[in-house]
Parts: sequence; C-alpha cells; structure tokens
Amino acid sequence: MLPAVKEVQGQKGMAWKLAPFLLLAWIATRCSARDRTDLLNVCMDAKHHKTKPGPEDKLHDQCSPWRRNACCSVYTSQELHKDTSRLYNFNWDHCGKMEPECKRHFIQDTCLYECSPNLGPWIQQVDQSWRKERFLDVPLCKEDCQAWWEACRTSSTCKSDWHKGWDWTSGVNKCPAKAVCRTFEFYFPTPTALCEGLWSHSYKVSNYSRGSGRCIQMWFDPAQGNPNEEVARFYAKVMTAGAMSHGMGLFLPSLVLVMPLWLFV
Repeated sequence: MLPAVKEVQGQKGMAWKLAPFLLLAWIATRCSARDRTDLLNVCMDAKHHKTKPGPEDKLHDQCSPWRRNACCSVYTSQELHKDTSRLYNFNWDHCGKMEPECKRHFIQDTCLYECSPNLGPWIQQVDQSWRKERFLDVPLCKEDCQAWWEACRTSSTCKSDWHKGWDWTSGVNKCPAKAVCRTFEFYFPTPTALCEGLWSHSYKVSNYSRGSGRCIQMWFDPAQGNPNEEVARFYAKVMTAGAMSHGMGLFLPSLVLVMPLWLFV
C-alpha cells in the first residue's frame, strides 16, 4: 500500500476513535447552554400572554412591578383588577363581597401569572382550549402564602379548587349545585391548603423566606429590582444540571458498549 494512502487511513482511524469523545463534549455543551436559556426570561403560551417579554411602562396598579419587563399588556393589567374581568369572566365575589385585602392578594397572584417572565423553570405543557402551558409547583415564599391566607380567611367561597367544577351556564362562574358558601378557613384550613390547592398545585409553599433567592415573591418593590430573576436563574441551573446528568446517565451505557468497537477499528 502506498505511504500516502496509509497516512489518510490512519487519519480516518484516529478521527473515528475520537468521535465518541467529541460527541460527548458536544452533548454536554448543548445541554448546559440551550436548556438554561429556554428557562429564563420567557412567557407562557397562554390566552393573554405576550409571545416575548418586554417593557410595559403603563402597567396598572398591582401589576406595576413588572413594567420594565412583562409578559402582560397594559389592557390585561387593567382588566384583571376588575371584580369580574373580561379576561376570564371570573367573579371574585361568587359568595358575597370579598374583603378588599383578600382581593388584593388575588390580584397580585394574577399579575404574577400574567406578567412574570421569571417562571420558566416551572412551565409545563397542557392540553387545554385556552392555553398550551401552565406553571406547576412554583416555590412560593412562605410569608407570601401566610399573608394571603390571613387576609382571606374570613372571606367566603364554595370550592377548594378554583380551576374546575364551576357552573358557567350564565357565562360567569357560579357555585355548582349543592356547593355551600363558607369561609376560606373552612375550605382552606391552612395556608398551604390555600396556596397549593386553589389553582391545582400551581404553587408549592417554600420553606424559604422572601429575599433568600430561593423562592418566588408574589409581589415586590420594583425600586429594589426584581428578586424573582435570581430565583429563576438558580432553579434553571439546578434543573439543567439534573437534566444533563439524566441525559448522560442514559447515554453513557450505550457509549460504553460501543466504545470497544471504536477503539479496535
């Protein structure tokens, strides 16, 4: 065999032997960069959300903390402050007048849902007519949950899961037949029961406190910056690392089986 041909074949053999290591490095790079980016500064694919977050200088009242970077429009922020908003035709006062302080917490909850670009790590796909994504098990700061429950315990409702089971025949939510209006404390005996049960586990009450960088605040002072950005970055890194480890766990056994074939070519 000619020397030039041997040299070419040798180069091909070396490249072939290096292939698994190059592939492994490529997978590691893709997992650590792309996935983390997808989890940060994003809007859900839902009924009233913008496709991308951006400035909204005139966001209304309780939604104002997100003015610098929001997934909601000015119209959405205005509508969700109404007792019966045209966004979802949902009536807060389905069991009599809700206390103003209680309603303020519900409006903040809705502002977070509609406006926040920092919920990417908890976004899940769903098959619902009015949205393709929701968030699940967002780690809500324990003080936020406690304050919400304290403010609402004397207001009234007729259900412990507000995501489903309403009577919509009038076009507005009403209590289903035989449902009895009782205090929030009856349907939600603890802060955790309220925050985790109300919207089908959209939230998971955290053991962390506001300012810890480990839990999402329902509301914040925009003059101090958005603390939820740090929280989203932390959990995005944790989730990316976990996904990468899981992916490698599935990939490495196959690589081990194939490796001898590469090395002995």
